[in-house]
Amino acid sequence: MDRILVFFCKLIARLPFRIIYGLSDIFYVLVFHVIRYRRKDVHMNLTRSFPEKSPEEIRQIMKKFYHHLCDLGLETIKLSRMSEEEMGKRITLHGDNSLYDYYNQGRSYILLGMHYNNWEWCLFLQSYLKSTFYVVYNPVRSNKALEKFILDARSRFGAQLVAVHQSVRTALEFNKVNSSRCLVLLADQTPPANSQFWTNFLNQETAFFAGPMKIAIKTNLPIAFHYIRKTGRGYYEAYCDTLIENPSMYTEEEITMMYIRKMEEIIKAEPEYWLWSHRRWKHKRPVLKKMYTS
Repeated sequence: MDRILVFFCKLIARLPFRIIYGLSDIFYVLVFHVIRYRRKDVHMNLTRSFPEKSPEEIRQIMKKFYHHLCDLGLETIKLSRMSEEEMGKRITLHGDNSLYDYYNQGRSYILLGMHYNNWEWCLFLQSYLKSTFYVVYNPVRSNKALEKFILDARSRFGAQLVAVHQSVRTALEFNKVNSSRCLVLLADQTPPANSQFWTNFLNQETAFFAGPMKIAIKTNLPIAFHYIRKTGRGYYEAYCDTLIENPSMYTEEEITMMYIRKMEEIIKAEPEYWLWSHRRWKHKRPVLKKMYTS
């Protein structure tokens, strides 16, 4: 069954974009109206995050989110067959020049992002920034064939894939080399119980990974933040800017809060592009767990 799924993914990847988006429109009807994929979760996440919005506003955000989710799924599959020239036409890079400076100086850094818009296509940014990307991922242990397909697509433009349990060791090696390396982390989803930083995020008590901030302070690698704007169907603008130049001057909590508030600002501006179907708030804060409020 796993191999059959991968076979169909490879078949879809060969289709032109006009057919890809025709399929996406069909999938939207099935996913939103027929299967109703995680609609209760999405509705609950949105209503709790935006209590000021009316039921109709929430419904419109939901519909836009599901349309985008279907596009995202097929665009991720399509990545496995896209050329560097085609990617260059569909995703452009904006921001300050600090990341180019890091490359020219042979300096490594951490690139923090989130599951917003098409984060999978962000791996193409290595072609612009030149620093070698080391992308942290969570292994898909239940489907090895699908995992290989995804990892092959992610590494097409030179990125190195790093399993999450190897991320600290990998980052510690950065300061031992003269070339510029970039540790890419998306730290906006539910962390394991032993790595939780609790604060208020989108009007809810939320746990975050503490690991990325520990890595930053231990290595003192600059932290950059990146996010994606959707300018049209299949077209994106990426923004990358330095968030913190010297992490060792801050506490883990201060760094985490800067990252969180940056995410909130972007999500609130265009909420339909964040991954609302993820069960982000399935865990409740333990009574004895400290809540950071600054």
